[in-house]
Amino acid sequence: MLTPYRPAGAYLTTMKDGTVKQLNPFSGTEVWTVTGRGNRPLGVKTERWFPLRHLDDGRHCAFCHSRYLETPPEKSRVIRDAGSWHIVPGLPAEQLFESVAEFRRIPNLFEILSFDYWRDNYGYELPKEIAERRRAYLASPAGRTHVLEVAKAKLRASGRTQEQVEAFDEDEIIAYASGFFGSGHDVIVARRHFVDGAENSSQLASSGTLTPEEHYYYTQFTVESMRNLYDANRYAPYVAVFQNWLKPAGASFDHLHKQLVAIDERGVQNELAIQRARSNQNIFNEAAVNYAARHNLLLAENDHAVAFAGFGHRYPSIEVYSKSERTLPWEHSIAEVGGVSDLVHAMHAATGADVPCNEEWHHQPIDADVPMPWRILIKWRVSTVAGFEGGTKIYINTIDPAGIRQRIIPRLYELRDQGRIGGMRIGPECSGRPNRLRYNPLLR
Repeated sequence: MLTPYRPAGAYLTTMKDGTVKQLNPFSGTEVWTVTGRGNRPLGVKTERWFPLRHLDDGRHCAFCHSRYLETPPEKSRVIRDAGSWHIVPGLPAEQLFESVAEFRRIPNLFEILSFDYWRDNYGYELPKEIAERRRAYLASPAGRTHVLEVAKAKLRASGRTQEQVEAFDEDEIIAYASGFFGSGHDVIVARRHFVDGAENSSQLASSGTLTPEEHYYYTQFTVESMRNLYDANRYAPYVAVFQNWLKPAGASFDHLHKQLVAIDERGVQNELAIQRARSNQNIFNEAAVNYAARHNLLLAENDHAVAFAGFGHRYPSIEVYSKSERTLPWEHSIAEVGGVSDLVHAMHAATGADVPCNEEWHHQPIDADVPMPWRILIKWRVSTVAGFEGGTKIYINTIDPAGIRQRIIPRLYELRDQGRIGGMRIGPECSGRPNRLRYNPLLR
């Protein structure tokens, strides 16, 4: 049921005792920030770090670059060669170690929606190009061995005993591995597990430790991968893109990666936003960007994007909105993608690698009839939803939007002075003038 629309003045309310009540303008989520609960350190602190051995470089987890054969066959990779960047389509198994990928696109071993889901429910079949790649990969002895070994590992991880796994014949295991080529759940894996030159295990490589250039190619590669998933499956009206950083935020590995999942629904969040936008096509300006500007919540902006402290989210959040007239990320220009990337990168760098967070991408579903901007949310997973929230659906955040601004802006100035983030206007330097972000409807 759609929460009744409220006027813009109701999204943030400060009570006399200092309690801040927030309302999300799109979902209707209610959030309170109670005084005295926001002074705790944000990051995950542990004394159990250990010194690193260079003998282990590239082998810290299954996503590392010396363990390519422990993941399903990659769909593509980004390499950097003599200062230039290239996307290389799916390599045969024999060539996997001939280059080191800065970023790899691989199928998720435990996909949310399997190939069987799409085949059984929709009659989905592999597009010719993907079917040919599957045939060629399995025709190679090294490729066939790779697929068999990863499929067997998946069977064991799913609860099969070694005896049960050995009872399968090769053709059964190959059929079980169909999702390695045909599922719509991909992972974009970055090269580093720890920062280059790290001395101990506390120095994980996060989005914020990348250079702005590296983060741009990470973003652009994800955008292209999203487009490929749409092209490969006409039954998917939406591709969800997200990043879980650190285990408290849902990550299986503390190794930087994004996930893309093609789904057969738009999702509740999108349905609510579509209803809002259908009733007021200026809602993203009025109830998000401009509302944040009027309440002094802008964090940074450049010519192509704007970042602000979000409100009405279960967790303290930062929002980055594209200013492009185009609504689909792959229709953005290089400069527009770069503008979004620079702000997202800067927000991660200012947040810090020790803070668990989710990065959520939102864009207009391809079958939606109203324009919606590309926007990215970074949510700090620094609190635990408990009984109060479950019983009332009112969420308690330890940091209100103004508190986010107070933490982030000084750090952005430091990072800019150090040359670690892209060019942008920070905090008070932002114009603060009302945005008139114009999005072209894409009727499909």
